[in-house]
Amino acid sequence: MPGPSAPGTAAGGMRLRGTVAMVTGASRGIGRAIAQALAAEGADLCLVATSREGLADVMAAISGTPGQKLALGFDVADRTACQAAVAQCVDRFGRLDALVNNAGIYLAKTFLEYEPADFQRLLDVNLFGVIHLTQAALPGMLERGYGRIVNIASTAGKWGSRNQSAYNVSKHAVVGLTRCVALETAARGVTVNAICPGFIDTDMLVDLKRDAATKGVADPDAVFAALINQRVPMARALRADEIAGMAVYLASPQASGLTGQSILIDGGMITA
Repeated sequence: MPGPSAPGTAAGGMRLRGTVAMVTGASRGIGRAIAQALAAEGADLCLVATSREGLADVMAAISGTPGQKLALGFDVADRTACQAAVAQCVDRFGRLDALVNNAGIYLAKTFLEYEPADFQRLLDVNLFGVIHLTQAALPGMLERGYGRIVNIASTAGKWGSRNQSAYNVSKHAVVGLTRCVALETAARGVTVNAICPGFIDTDMLVDLKRDAATKGVADPDAVFAALINQRVPMARALRADEIAGMAVYLASPQASGLTGQSILIDGGMITA
């Protein structure tokens, strides 16, 4: 079965009417914003998160939008659960057109403080979650000759930074995976791209501040405000909906000529 309508054919400006999309990490932050943006564009949605309570909340928030919805609670580090989720999505909706791999975790430590288990857990969620779901979704996309895979990476996947080597390793790997899978699927109707957000005003930023406080920083809010003013030319943290807008485009038929890219949305922080 082919993918959704060609560009410009959706009525009422609903670019994703007829698109079936899965979003991981959909219960909060960037994932929630992406879920809401996809829903507003008419997509049928399969929303994934570990928090069933969070999923129920976002499902209630998008209940008035036209597409059908399915919520699945599981950890993307579980390969069997990922495969079952894609199968359940296809059984419910008939296919899966767009996969947004957003689920991720963060842990800040100096390199010598990290335990091997820390590296493993960050890789299991941030990288292998992407691998598991992409390998589950991709065969059906290739068979139909249509698919959109959108990986949420980070500016941490584009450069080095102190006290988050395990996180950076996982996000560098997602950027590299995006490029390689894009090359393998480019001639078969499937696009694979990554979004690399900078400082985003979500609960992850709150976690960063809390971690700074535990390390003895007297005023984390002031420290982060100074950091953003110094590092971000726009002099502000970005909003989650600013990431969601790009995710909607990359998940749409209009993005047919764009693949293998890692797109920075960081307020001008990295310009190379």
